[in-house]
Amino acid sequence: MVSLCNTDPGASRNGDDELATVDLLGAMLARYPYTGRIDHDEAELREVHRTRALVRRVWTLDRDEAVEAVNKILRDAKALPYLTRHDDLDWHMHATDPDAPLAERLGVEAALALMDVIRMNEMDRLRICAADDCTGLVLDLSRNGAKRFCSVRCGNRMNMIAFRERQAGGT
Repeated sequence: MVSLCNTDPGASRNGDDELATVDLLGAMLARYPYTGRIDHDEAELREVHRTRALVRRVWTLDRDEAVEAVNKILRDAKALPYLTRHDDLDWHMHATDPDAPLAERLGVEAALALMDVIRMNEMDRLRICAADDCTGLVLDLSRNGAKRFCSVRCGNRMNMIAFRERQAGGT
């Protein structure tokens, strides 16, 4: 889900919306396959953008506000979790019908994952990238909880800036 949210213009490598077109959404779905209904049209793309914004917003909320946002996503989708296996996948959970719109299924999957983050009181693992000019999302799964950047690129860039500042101060 972080990958979807980091297609946002403020988080992308070049400042562009990496989901600006139906074809770009298709390319993302090729990298992160989804089963079920996919319409490949502009209406679906608009709804995926809306879902992306809803999920991105959770990263900025406190725990109680996140509960409200997650519950709303689940309630709006009339989500009802169930176990299933299909294709080459073993038992796993879905909470929407495979014919539900893609954006709804994306939102519900994110909400289900976020439920565990909230339940385990790990909201501090959800961060915005510490790079000055990046709004990428960080899901910190590291053992020590010290991940600060959304990508190696942002980390390297900020380390280089800090190095140059130290060098300039030393001469």
